[in-house]
Amino acid sequence: SPKQYNVTAYGATTVAIITLEAFAGMWINAFILCVLCIGWVKKKTLNSNEKILLLLGCSRFCSLCVSWAYSFLSFIYPNYLYVRPILQLAVFFQAFFDHCNLWFSACLCGFYCIKIANFRNRFFIYLKVKIDRMVLWLFLGSGILALTIGIIAYDVADKPHCNYRNSTGQGNFGSANIKMDKHFFPSFFLTGFGYAASFLAVICAAVFLLFSLWRHKRKMQTNSMKDLSMDAHIRAMKSIFSFLVMYSINFVCLVLKMVYVTKKRSYMTFLIVVFQYTFPGLHSLILIFSNPRLEKTLLKILP
Repeated sequence: SPKQYNVTAYGATTVAIITLEAFAGMWINAFILCVLCIGWVKKKTLNSNEKILLLLGCSRFCSLCVSWAYSFLSFIYPNYLYVRPILQLAVFFQAFFDHCNLWFSACLCGFYCIKIANFRNRFFIYLKVKIDRMVLWLFLGSGILALTIGIIAYDVADKPHCNYRNSTGQGNFGSANIKMDKHFFPSFFLTGFGYAASFLAVICAAVFLLFSLWRHKRKMQTNSMKDLSMDAHIRAMKSIFSFLVMYSINFVCLVLKMVYVTKKRSYMTFLIVVFQYTFPGLHSLILIFSNPRLEKTLLKILP
């Protein structure tokens, strides 16, 4: 029928676009992982910035893999998602890697701010001295928080499945979907909290770095020589403002997704999904061009 044809065409188009974006993002983040791992083997060590980039690239690569598999099953083989525990595991890993991605990005912004900004505050000086040792604790805290949200998301996804498993007949299949929509809101609340907290961290890093840049520029107005500290400020500001813009759009997409969650096959849902798959690859590409070593390697292998 025409309705079935439209649904099939919509699913095929969505899967094709998601696949293209997901594999492009996987390639970009795999490039970051390969360059950093090769450098790690050669130098036998990684600095704190490279450690954050390595974990961020790894979390984004895994997030894209899990999200693509989940979307592929949702559109092509939707019935397979209701086989326990495929749905629960997919939701768990997707929530875990998404929040790892968020918090590692926030850690990178905070690291740039503390390393580059210049303030005479004692607490800030203490952070600047200890930041390299604190990176591992930031990784641990981010991982525990992401794991907690992943476990809660698993529990939320498990409740409607249990209702469906204990029911018989096709009539209860539709009721299981309705109950699942009701369980979306706690999950979205937790996701919104993760977005808001990491977004606040990015905003604070951008404000402090901008203020430090303004103070430094005012002191250097009479100096005509090229200042390396100024260049470092500007490079960091470009990276953090790219974080800020993309986080803002991502946060808006989250709110819109909460509004349109029950309206399937709508154009707004399609646009939200397209951007959410664009974000990991596009932002990683910005990180590559803001890192001289990654940029040089990329330009060397592109021909």
